Amino acid sequence: MTDASPLADSMSWVQVLVLSVVQGLTEFLPVSSSGHLRIVSQAFWGHDAGASFTAVIQLGTEAAVLVFFAKDIWRIAVAWFAGLFNKDKRDYDYRMGWMVIAGTIPVALLGVLLKDLIRDNFRNLWITATVLVVFSLVFILAEHRGTKSRGYRDLTMKDALIMGAWQCLALIPGVSRSGGTISGGLFLNLEREVATRFSFLLAIPAVLASGLFSLPDAFHPEDGQAATGAQLAVGTGIAFVLGYISIAWLLKFVSNHSFAWFAAYRIPLGVLVAVLLATGMMSPAVG
Repeated sequence: MTDASPLADSMSWVQVLVLSVVQGLTEFLPVSSSGHLRIVSQAFWGHDAGASFTAVIQLGTEAAVLVFFAKDIWRIAVAWFAGLFNKDKRDYDYRMGWMVIAGTIPVALLGVLLKDLIRDNFRNLWITATVLVVFSLVFILAEHRGTKSRGYRDLTMKDALIMGAWQCLALIPGVSRSGGTISGGLFLNLEREVATRFSFLLAIPAVLASGLFSLPDAFHPEDGQAATGAQLAVGTGIAFVLGYISIAWLLKFVSNHSFAWFAAYRIPLGVLVAVLLATGMMSPAVG
């Protein structure tokens, strides 16, 4: 591990490639991609790549969601537009469109209101280490308390708003966007796969908006390091390919396995990071 060093002006290609692989592999798993990017950046380069770079390469993983769920997204979009102009066509897919929109509002509002905290204070590694451990207990509790008796057609607007509120926790590196929303779904007694699929749909508007909004900052960031257009393009491509593979794997995994298994990874990682911070082998600060 390296000691904290003065913040570099630009990212190296090795750094971009490593962080893009980390992003692609962890974005959809309930282990926190932003937390992993923060930890890896600090451990191997002594400073934070920055929230803007993270938000932009997330566009690659969200593109993977768009491709993987293209049929579902198209069906919902068509039904939503049709229902806007014809009351007779307001079926479940139409309502699902509104559920995704409504579920996105909480994180969109907090993302704007807490922008400065997200880019600075929340990225302190002590917070990340603590949340990795503490939120793992939430996974375990959600698995224990949820009956997993409600299917896709049982989703309601109330469920969407509650899961949308859970998604707000993903603004803190270490929680995990999928981990937060899926846990919320399990507490609502949804089946694991249903909670997971809706979690992916719910993330699309928020992550795309965040990535596009952060694109200019990635070239000339107020915090973190600058990346070139070529680096962002390559990083986004890597994140897309590995993200697609991760989606397929996770949906297969959750059909027969508990999310509590991820706690067995998160807790030791959080403890390890805490030990490195306590011994001075890693700096908690962003800079």
